[in-house]
Amino acid sequence: MTSPPPTERTALVSRLRAAGCVYAEDEAELLLAAARSPAALADLTDRRVAGEPLEYLLGWAEFCGLRIAVDEGVFVPRARTALLVEVAAELTGAAPAVVDLCCGSGATTVALAHRLAPRWLAAADIDPAAVACARRNVVGLDAEVYEGDLFAPLPRQWRGRLDLVVANAPYVPTDAVALMPPEARLHEAPVALDGGPDGLSVLRRVGADAAGWLTPGGHLVVEAGTTQVDTLCEAFSAAGLLPTVRHDEDLDATAVFARRP
Repeated sequence: MTSPPPTERTALVSRLRAAGCVYAEDEAELLLAAARSPAALADLTDRRVAGEPLEYLLGWAEFCGLRIAVDEGVFVPRARTALLVEVAAELTGAAPAVVDLCCGSGATTVALAHRLAPRWLAAADIDPAAVACARRNVVGLDAEVYEGDLFAPLPRQWRGRLDLVVANAPYVPTDAVALMPPEARLHEAPVALDGGPDGLSVLRRVGADAAGWLTPGGHLVVEAGTTQVDTLCEAFSAAGLLPTVRHDEDLDATAVFARRP
């Protein structure tokens, strides 16, 4: 679409700002670039003002400097998850075997593929829509995406041989899901948000099974809330792992990584 007059651009920014879009100027530029006609721009703007996630309107999200395709209903990659990628890359040696659980769009899988040189790279998610999205994102990469619950769909020959397991599993307590921003709770799949009564139901299961899938010296890296790390570290320790916590103030992110002795 040809660039609109400055007055129309200003009006678009004002409308987005009035709807509560914090980065209204940036969003306006993205919507203008995505729209192929004035009618398309009007439709995208109406949907954004109504609260639809910007990433669904664009069809992609930026993550770790990469453009990741995001389908409607699929968990939108968060900037804070860059800490999980950073920690995972620091812990991993040459030619690792890597699995990304609860992979969503596959954003972390793709980011790790660019950071590492895995001898085997796989992702898994229980949500069929997420699996389909992740499979699109890994096209051209040497990676497999499996549909199923955590480790269950993975090839059994990799049990005890993984160097790295990452998981951006849901960790929002069930009662807190209703308090999340509407963009998340009304549009993203509940299975990607709801972590059970204390938010750690899925992460406990990840930790309990990880020791059997990791090679000695291998690592599990997960994202969690700051108030959850003590309980999560206790769970990982009980599973036979040695946990450590990393927090990044700039990203407002917390990662827990645990080594199999």
